[in-house]
Amino acid sequence: MKIGYQTNTWGGVVGHPAGVTSVKDLYYLANGSTEQAVKEIAAAGYQGIEIFDGNLMQYDNRPDAFKQLLNDNGQVLIGVYCGANFIYQDIFKDELHKIDKVAKLAAELGAVHLVLGGGAIRSGGILETDYQSLAGGLEHASDIAAKYGLIPCYHPHLGTIVQTPEQLDKLMTMTDIALCPDTAHIEAGGGDPVEVIKKYADRIRYVHFKDYRYGAFLPLGEGGQPFAEMLAVLKENGYDGWITVELDSYGNPAEGAAISMRYLQEKLKVAV
Repeated sequence: MKIGYQTNTWGGVVGHPAGVTSVKDLYYLANGSTEQAVKEIAAAGYQGIEIFDGNLMQYDNRPDAFKQLLNDNGQVLIGVYCGANFIYQDIFKDELHKIDKVAKLAAELGAVHLVLGGGAIRSGGILETDYQSLAGGLEHASDIAAKYGLIPCYHPHLGTIVQTPEQLDKLMTMTDIALCPDTAHIEAGGGDPVEVIKKYADRIRYVHFKDYRYGAFLPLGEGGQPFAEMLAVLKENGYDGWITVELDSYGNPAEGAAISMRYLQEKLKVAV
């Protein structure tokens, strides 16, 4: 297996301010330095990076600078994290426009995966038809990914209509999209990440590892997630793709990345 790291720890999980008034510019964005993130991820021993769509689009007019940054640090672009509401028909075309722009640039820069989050929760609560809208939106996004040779994966997330195990099961019956389990978000939503990996092993094309305890996301080994068991299940089912470590925020991002790498190497015996 290959081990990567998300750059969002450098700056934390925020969003592009232009998205408040322009849906086509509604990107995820970490406010830190991508250049610093890539250098410190490489120094910690990881092989590749995942990046938010907003941070990737900062290189839209200078792709060669991004390629040079990766080459200088011995990294590859694993994938880009993108998202949308997917349930509001009036803005759906603009959301797909954004996803298309992101997927095109990601493919040009060598990415493998298009990671998709989303499924907004309405102020008045979830409608059953929202799941159908989300599933349909993900099918359209999957077609975009296929157009550019990317592998689309859905990422369950707190704050969406796919938080709980029951909600995930409902969505997975409505779409053929691959799954990118985020182990901490699954647990935070009331699920068992080991059981989710077992259940959907044939649809997992990409994995996010993140530790979790008492409502907090943590570096690997500092929470209670059974990563050894997860790895065993993945290996039993022939998974040999990327595992990306993600940590939404940490006081010292480089230290957080190093803590997780030590855990992977010393406790899980993962060769990097």
